[in-house]
Amino acid sequence: MIEEGSKSSKSMVEKRQLFMEMRAQNFDVIRLSTYRTACKLRFVQKRCNLHLVDVWNMIEAFRDNGLSTLDHNAEINVSRLETILSSIFYQLNKRLPTTHQINVEQSIGLLLNFIVATYDSEGHGKLTVFAMKAMLATMCGGKILDKLRYIFSQISDSNGVMVYAKFDQFLREVLKLPTAVFEGPSFGYTEHSVRTCFPQQKKILLNTFLDVLMADPPPQYLVWLPLMHRLANVENVFHPVECSYCRSESMMGFRYRCQQCHGYQLCQSCFWRGHASGPHSNQHQMKEHSSWKSPAKKLSHAISKSLGCMPIGEPPHPVFPEAAERPQDLAHTTQLRPVASNMNDTVLISSGTPTPSKSSTLESPSRLDEEHRLIARYAARLAAEASNSTQCPPTDLSFNFDANKQQRQLIAELENKNREILQEIQRLRLEHEQASQPTPEKAQQNPTLLAELRLLRHRKDELERRMSALQESRRELMVQLEGLMRLLKSQTGTSPHSSPSHSASCTMPMPIRSTSAGSTPTHTPQDCLAGVGDDVLDAFSQGVPRNLRNDLLVAADSITNTMSSLVKELHSVDDGLEEEEENMRNGREKVSSLKHSGKRQSTPSF
Repeated sequence: MIEEGSKSSKSMVEKRQLFMEMRAQNFDVIRLSTYRTACKLRFVQKRCNLHLVDVWNMIEAFRDNGLSTLDHNAEINVSRLETILSSIFYQLNKRLPTTHQINVEQSIGLLLNFIVATYDSEGHGKLTVFAMKAMLATMCGGKILDKLRYIFSQISDSNGVMVYAKFDQFLREVLKLPTAVFEGPSFGYTEHSVRTCFPQQKKILLNTFLDVLMADPPPQYLVWLPLMHRLANVENVFHPVECSYCRSESMMGFRYRCQQCHGYQLCQSCFWRGHASGPHSNQHQMKEHSSWKSPAKKLSHAISKSLGCMPIGEPPHPVFPEAAERPQDLAHTTQLRPVASNMNDTVLISSGTPTPSKSSTLESPSRLDEEHRLIARYAARLAAEASNSTQCPPTDLSFNFDANKQQRQLIAELENKNREILQEIQRLRLEHEQASQPTPEKAQQNPTLLAELRLLRHRKDELERRMSALQESRRELMVQLEGLMRLLKSQTGTSPHSSPSHSASCTMPMPIRSTSAGSTPTHTPQDCLAGVGDDVLDAFSQGVPRNLRNDLLVAADSITNTMSSLVKELHSVDDGLEEEEENMRNGREKVSSLKHSGKRQSTPSF
C-alpha cells in the first residue's frame, strides 16, 4: 500500500511538473492572448524536445508504429502511446550527435503527461489516433508548410477535396492545445470555428487551404500557429538597436517599430508587456520586424523598389498540383542525400497518386535510374545557385528573384516526377509480391485449379511409366536387330553370290527419330541403348532433346509411331532374308543341274 501511494504521488508530481515550470516563466504578464498562447506552446514544445523532431520524422514514426493503417476514430491506450513516444525520442537520439543527446525518459514522461492531460482529462486511459496525429504534427518541429500539407492529406478525400467534417474534427482536437495552457477563452473550440476559417461553402483544394491558413492575418482561431513558428525562427536574431523603453542596447527576437512616433522602437519583452514612454501610446500601430537590415541594405532595397526591380509581393507558398494527394505516411518516401558538399538539407519528396502509364511500365528500370540521376543533378545545381546567390551584390536582386522562381519551378517539376517514380516503385513491388507467392497457395484459393493440377500430375506419372516400358521394349528390339545384322554380315561375308548393293541395303536400316529424350524416373535414352552395337547406335543416333515436361503427350505418340516403323523395318528385313535364302536355293539347284549336264555356266549376279 505504501509503494502504491508513493507511485501515485510521484505520478501526480510528474503531471504537474510541466505546468509548474510553465507558470514559473510568468507568461501571463503578456497582454496579447495570441503572443501569450504562442509563447506557452513554444515552451511546451522545447521542454519536451519536440522542436528537435522534424515533421517528416514524425510521419515516419506514425508509419513505423502502424498508425497509418488505423482508422482516425480508432482508440489507443496510454501504454501504446508511451511506446510510440519512446520510438520517436530514441530515434531522435540516434540522429543527434553525442554532444547533444537528450534525456529520453524525461522527455517521454513530460510529453505523455501533457498529452493525457490535454486529451484525456476525464481519465478514460484512451485517445483517438486522429487526436494524437493532430497534436504531434502540430507541436513537432519543421516548416509550417509541410505540416499543413500533411494535415490536409488527413482531412481530404481521395479526390483531393477537403472534407468539412474532418476539418471540424481537426479544429476540435488542435484547439485543445490552447485550452491545455489555460487559453481556452481566447482560442477554444466553438461550433462556428469552421465557418470562421472558410466562410463560403465551396470546394477547398490544397492551394486554397494553404492560402487561407498561411494568409496574413490567418484565421482567428489558428492565429497562434504561424506565430509559434515565427517565434522559433527569431529566437536567435540580433538587432543592434536600443530599446526606447528599457534602454537595452541590443534586442533578441522580434523588434517593433512605431508607425507614428519617429525612431521609436521596442524590444519584444517591452511590447508584449505593454510598456510605453514619452508621446508613444499602446494604441499606436506597431510594425513587427524579424530581421535587421543595415542602412546600406535599406537604401539598395528602396532603390530597387523604386526602379521596379523588386516583386510586388511573393506568394506565401509554392503552387502545388491540383491532383489528389494520398495521406503522407512516408510508406514509400524517397529520401535523396545531397550531392554537393555545401547542401546541408536532405531533399524529401512525398508520394503521389497518378496512375502509371504504359510507357512507364515498359521502361521502369532504366527510367527510375534516369530520374534519380536527374533529381540528384538538379539538387546539386540548386545548391550551387544558392551558394552563388549569397555572394551576389545588392544590385542583382532582380536576378536573384528570377533564379529563386526558376528554383521553385524546378522543385515543383521534381516533385511531380518523383510522384510518378514512387507510384512505379509501388506497382513493381506489388507485382513482385504477387509473383513471389507460391503456387500451392494460389491453388488452394482455387479448388478447380488444384483438381486440374492433380490430374495433370497423375497423367504425367502414367506417361512416365508408359515411356519407361516403351524404352525397354525398344532396347530389346534393337538388341534383336543387332543380332540379325550380325547374322546378315556373316552371311554376306561368306556368300560370294550376294551383291554389294543388296547387302548395303540390308545393313543400313532406316534411321528412327527419337523424341523420348528427357529425364524420367527410371530410364534415360542412354540406358535404353545399353548393350547395343555401334552400327545400331549410329543408325539410331539421338537428335536434339526435347522438353519432356512440356510435351509428354507428343513424345508418347512419337515413340508409338517409332515403334511401329521399327516393326515394319524388322518385317522388311525378314522378307529380305527369306528372298535371299530363296535365291541361294535356286542358285544351288541350277549349279547342280549344270554339273550333271557337263556344261560350264557363269554364276549369275544377285
